[in-house]
Amino acid sequence: MEAIRYALERSPVVALLGPRQCGKTTQAHQLAGADHHFFDLESTLDRQALSLAAERTLAPLNGLVVLDEIQTMPQLLPVLRVLADRRENPARFLLLGSASPDLIRGAAESLAGRVAFVQLGGFDVTETGSESAH
Repeated sequence: MEAIRYALERSPVVALLGPRQCGKTTQAHQLAGADHHFFDLESTLDRQALSLAAERTLAPLNGLVVLDEIQTMPQLLPVLRVLADRRENPARFLLLGSASPDLIRGAAESLAGRVAFVQLGGFDVTETGSESAH
């Protein structure tokens, strides 16, 4: 959590990457509390809103904006570049996604100098709550 907070303080866009089901979404909700905007890009409604007018949908938002499953809509990366470059940037964007090489390359190219990457690993046996881990 501390690494994510630090990255959000210094970068307008933070990509939290890791394998599926490793806790990215849970961490984002814990970090953001109630004061955030959350877009699940596997949701038809969220995908539709961002497909039709991504910049118009995201530009008026302030605070933390979470885009979950960003790898499903890489076309949002150039829009985020425009929003990150606004003189008065009232929002920070937290991108959640699987750590695919294509996503990392696309974000690094589209958001050069604007994105920080935080890698979240999988669980180890001591974190699973298994009795056999003791």
